[in-house]
Amino acid sequence: MKFLDEAKVFIKSGDGGDGVIAFRRERFIEFGGPDGGNGGRGGNVYAEAVDGLNTLIDYRYAQHFKARKGGNGAGSDRTGAGADDVVLKVPVGTQILGEDRETLIADLDEPGKRALLAQGGDGGFGNANFKSSTNRAPRRADPGWPGEEKWVWLRLKLIADAGLVGLPNAGKSTLLAASSAARPKIADYPFTTLHPQLGVVRLNATEEFVLADIPGLIEGASEGAGLGVRFLGHVERCRVLLHLIDGSQPDPVASYRLIRNELAEYGGGLAEKPEIVVLNKVDAMTAQAKASRLKALERACGSDVMLAAGATGQGVPQVLRAVMDRVRMKD
Repeated sequence: MKFLDEAKVFIKSGDGGDGVIAFRRERFIEFGGPDGGNGGRGGNVYAEAVDGLNTLIDYRYAQHFKARKGGNGAGSDRTGAGADDVVLKVPVGTQILGEDRETLIADLDEPGKRALLAQGGDGGFGNANFKSSTNRAPRRADPGWPGEEKWVWLRLKLIADAGLVGLPNAGKSTLLAASSAARPKIADYPFTTLHPQLGVVRLNATEEFVLADIPGLIEGASEGAGLGVRFLGHVERCRVLLHLIDGSQPDPVASYRLIRNELAEYGGGLAEKPEIVVLNKVDAMTAQAKASRLKALERACGSDVMLAAGATGQGVPQVLRAVMDRVRMKD
């Protein structure tokens, strides 16, 4: 299934049904009086987060959602039928934004969470509603109130406990494949990962967490270079960032600072999130290069740096344990 994390849709709630003018006319009843009923309520439009979805691809081709009009009233004080609601099923983690793509309408971050996007119009009053002691035979009935209509944006931000960040070819997909059942595409060229990937990492029978891999960042990504920083939205909800540095490159410190700069430029609190820095691909380094690059990287980030090799599995269990411990910590 193709991954789509953003979609624009048009929604319209149903108009209310019209009230009617009617009079009771029966044999042997001299003064029947007005008995026109009210119109029914128009249908609402909701968005609901459901399990089992991880993409907004359904909204690429179906972009207009309209609820039905409420039923008109009838004689004998009969109220029109209310229209059925329209419910947009979206993945957990979907945000509903206004047409300006900035105003947050709802954040559906839990299964079953529902948000009202457009309220249906109320039904109009029939003439029975206007009967009074001074107006015994009113000939007035109101039309139903119109529903709401608007364009909204659906933006998916995946729910994950930890997020992988780094330059292209830092080994993020390899680490994800080595630690979970996910099978991302792995190749020796940049931008192999074009869409975010999720994997469930199980350390034992009682401990597991969700790890998200996003496409690699490059210098200038915040200004649109490469694939840009759009996919960083998928790690906004993570409790910890797993920052992978390609140890086979001659200057890992420059790589570290580049990614940190792009995180700061993106905003969203990513630069302040807890971070575990891993010098990856240690199997491709000599002992001397590993020691010097590790020391330089620790000076640059001001904390301990872990060593790993996703291709061989070296150091991977220790990295995953560190991530699990951080995920279980309370903020």
